[in-house]
Amino acid sequence: QVRLVESGGGLVQPGGSLRVSCAASGINFKLFDMAWYRQAPEKERELVATITGGGTANYADSVKERFTISRDNVWNRLYLQMNSLKPEDTARYYCQTRAWGRDFWGQGTQVTVSS
Repeated sequence: QVRLVESGGGLVQPGGSLRVSCAASGINFKLFDMAWYRQAPEKERELVATITGGGTANYADSVKERFTISRDNVWNRLYLQMNSLKPEDTARYYCQTRAWGRDFWGQGTQVTVSS
C-alpha cells in the first residue's frame, strides 16, 4: 500500500523560509518520480515542482529561483525548501507520485505566509 505523509507546514512571514517533507512508503522510492502540488482556497490544484528518481528537477515559473525540490532515496523522503515566501504561496502542499497507472497523494500540509 502506497502511503505519502507530508509534514513541516506552518505560519511564516513574507520573505521567510520553510521546508516541507514527505515520507513515502509502499513503493521502491528511488525508482519513482515525485512531485509537489499546492492548492489555495477556491483555486485549482497546481504543480509546483517535480523530481525524477535520479534527481532531475523542474519547477513552475512562479517558484523558480525560490523553491528547491530534493529527495533522499535512502530514507524515502521528499523535500521542498521554500525561500523568499510570498503571501500568494499560501496553500495546502501535497506530495504526489504515480504508480501502477494511478496517482497517489498525501493528506497535505498547510503553509500560510502572512505578517
